[in-house]
Amino acid sequence: MAGHKVAHITLKGLNLVKEIILGSTLGLLAGGLWKMHHWNEQRRSRAFFDMLEKGGVGIVAEE
Repeated sequence: MAGHKVAHITLKGLNLVKEIILGSTLGLLAGGLWKMHHWNEQRRSRAFFDMLEKGGVGIVAEE
């Protein structure tokens, strides 16, 4: 049996370190945006329940 030739992958473009840094940066950015959205929704819910306790808003339709 003769030795087989193995096709090696040649890396072109970004190298591994740059891809890891880019992926981490994009992940942190997306996570930050999601967390800001979560805080905004939490603030809106808290404001609604505060108004509900004060009687400024009702959840039962009046007839």
